[in-house]
Amino acid sequence: MLRTQNGLRVLGPSDLPETLELLARDPVANVFPDYRSRVTQLDPRWLGGEMWGYVEDGRLRSACHAAANLAPAEATPAAIQAFAAKGIQQRRRCSTIVGPADAVGPLWDELRTHWSAPREFRWDQPLMMTDRDPDIAPDPLVRRTTQGDLAALYPACVAMYTEEVGVSPEAGGGSEAYRARVSQLVNKGWSFARIEDGRVVFKAEVAAVTPYACQIQGVWVEPSLRGRRLSVAGMATVVGIVLRDIAPVVSLYVNKHNVAARRAYEAVGFRQTGVFATIMF
Repeated sequence: MLRTQNGLRVLGPSDLPETLELLARDPVANVFPDYRSRVTQLDPRWLGGEMWGYVEDGRLRSACHAAANLAPAEATPAAIQAFAAKGIQQRRRCSTIVGPADAVGPLWDELRTHWSAPREFRWDQPLMMTDRDPDIAPDPLVRRTTQGDLAALYPACVAMYTEEVGVSPEAGGGSEAYRARVSQLVNKGWSFARIEDGRVVFKAEVAAVTPYACQIQGVWVEPSLRGRRLSVAGMATVVGIVLRDIAPVVSLYVNKHNVAARRAYEAVGFRQTGVFATIMF
């Protein structure tokens, strides 16, 4: 339970109910910190970092997931100042800052003179969601993957990550951890693909799930087959399965300049509900 004093404090298991109540104010924008709160129960051993809370008038007003990703949620101006001060004190431990653009921007303004220069800024990433079955025909060849698909799936995941992030997930000896992550998503039933002759043609994964929403990541089409609307039919299949089996709302965020991807998502029924920003180190 939260103590009455104002200011920042590290949240723990006893703070979980109030943390989840806070994050439920915007269950789509906050799906990642909500998911992490639920799966770790706010235990630092499982978080791989901390969950910061900002208390005003004795109540939790803002939170910030502070681990591999620094992710502010419901962040008020006072909370942003406090989160930045904590980040400066600890020095940078994250590989990305990600979340609503109206929080990420001011947070970075406070951190920029104290942290190392990022590799890339992505300031305008439409946050999109859908809660209804697509009107277009799904791809019948897209399905949940199995452990037997890993030989084909893993290289496609590496290719997608490298293309999207700009560095390989295997860099610095990260292949074992990344392979374990891919395998974990398969085991959860959160990995989807169309595989032909041992080659992944289309793939996507669910990255985070709460009772209210989920977030899709890793949408990828084999480069030589792009422009054939495989992502449209493929995402139609994924959305249909996810709405039926996983969560009542499907969300994702995409770079604004990626016009082809945005049009594909819009064709499936996604609509923009906010703007995210990502800073990568």
